Amino acid sequence: MSDAHIVELVVFGALFLLVSGLGFYAARWRRGGGLDTLDEWGLGGRSFGSWITWFLIGGDLYTAYTFVAVPALVFGAGAAGFYAVPYTIVVYPLVFLVLVRLWSVSHVHGFVTPADFVRARFGSPALALAVAVTGIVATMPYIALQLVGIEAVLKSMEVGGHWPLVIAFGVLAAYTYQSGLRAPALIAFVKDALIYLVVIVAVLYLPAKLGGWNHIFDAAQTKFAKTPAPADGITLGGSGRVNYAMLALGSALALFLYPHSVTGALASRNRGTIKRNMSALPAYSLVLGLIALLGLMAVAAGVTPLKDGGTPDTNTVVPLLFDQMFPSWFAGVAYAAIGIGALVPAAIMSIAAANLFTRNIYTEFLRPGASEREEARVSKLASLVVKVGAVACILLLDPQFSIDLQLIGGVIILQTLPSVGLGLVTRWFHRWGLVAGWAAGLAAGLWMLYRIPNPAKHKEHFGGSAYPLSDLGFDTGTTVYVGMLALAVNLVVAVAATVALRAASAPDGADATRDADYLADEGDPRVKDLDLAAGA
Repeated sequence: MSDAHIVELVVFGALFLLVSGLGFYAARWRRGGGLDTLDEWGLGGRSFGSWITWFLIGGDLYTAYTFVAVPALVFGAGAAGFYAVPYTIVVYPLVFLVLVRLWSVSHVHGFVTPADFVRARFGSPALALAVAVTGIVATMPYIALQLVGIEAVLKSMEVGGHWPLVIAFGVLAAYTYQSGLRAPALIAFVKDALIYLVVIVAVLYLPAKLGGWNHIFDAAQTKFAKTPAPADGITLGGSGRVNYAMLALGSALALFLYPHSVTGALASRNRGTIKRNMSALPAYSLVLGLIALLGLMAVAAGVTPLKDGGTPDTNTVVPLLFDQMFPSWFAGVAYAAIGIGALVPAAIMSIAAANLFTRNIYTEFLRPGASEREEARVSKLASLVVKVGAVACILLLDPQFSIDLQLIGGVIILQTLPSVGLGLVTRWFHRWGLVAGWAAGLAAGLWMLYRIPNPAKHKEHFGGSAYPLSDLGFDTGTTVYVGMLALAVNLVVAVAATVALRAASAPDGADATRDADYLADEGDPRVKDLDLAAGA
């Protein structure tokens, strides 16, 4: 290991220890009572105000994988990698109204997970179980991918082996178990501050060292002109535009269906906090656009990705760019931003998945009479199991396959939109119609993903998310995001099944919610007494 990498590792390690200390301290931060209930451990007492929610949700959605994967995609494919920018712009208006409705009805009834809401709205334990299992399955590879970001940083510092990952997630598991959602909420302040600092410095400093933006874009255009893929380039090719738009829209629809996104929102103190954050969070999209430009800077800097088993690991592009262009001490700060950027979402994701297991599997089917203390204990233990599973994904599977699992996860979680998203605005669907639509959407999505090859990676199946419409009999070279096609199948089946079941007078579940529940706010007498702590 070179002297420069030693400096980077020392700075990285010091900042990692700092946030770990904050994680353990969080058990005593803003504590309204004990951490022996899911409201306190899993939702931070539902007491977070505007600033804390801003950092928590921002830290939850903009992850370490975002920091390394978006620029890596731009490095490899150009403009297609910018799809993440429009989707994080359109998502907030889409969820502005429905998320406050979820907050209100959840506070009235004490819901902790989206599956809790589905259980009450449609009176169906089976549908709630489907939503819970879907959320857990979609979240597991997402947690694993946070490790991919840390692993890329460690590779760039010439730190070999998996033991640093095991140690990092061991520390994460310990302070998450002790402090619950308060830990990532507190650490998110440091994480976001570091990311803003690194991105601003990179955008101002690196172009000057690389000869200006004209040279950066010229170098990228030269690189993409030499690649055979028609979709590559600094502008989007015609054949990829529909898929680009559908991928952005589908990703936006899926983002707040993930259980960790819901967890961050339900921890807010009132409806106004949700509205202010949905209005202001698009500011993160500006930073995301600047992060994406790092991929083009890496092209101009001549970065060559490290190889993993003979295959270039493009996730190392951004860490290597920092290693080449920044002074060693600041490269260490940038690496810490990526590493800490993995800890915040990984903690929230593991808590959200654990809450799903506890409320919608353990309490619903295994221990219906479980006390609040028992629920909290089971959720803490389940969060440890989830983290162990995430580490196993990295240790036992090809990391590239973990990335493919996340691709599949996005298609999977999108199939909960009719029951969760549409369920917040209408009770028209029949519970078994939603179950049928969910099953049909999953089957169609996985079938289409299975049929997509990736010759560049020598993969015959699960090679991407762009499905050629020609395979459906259309005379066109256009491709469409699998998630949207699968969602269309889901909705068609759900509507048709609902019409048929209604015509047959099939018994439906009872709706335990009322219209007024979706408008309740802090201080409303209908809201469950949660002994809320004062929030900032």
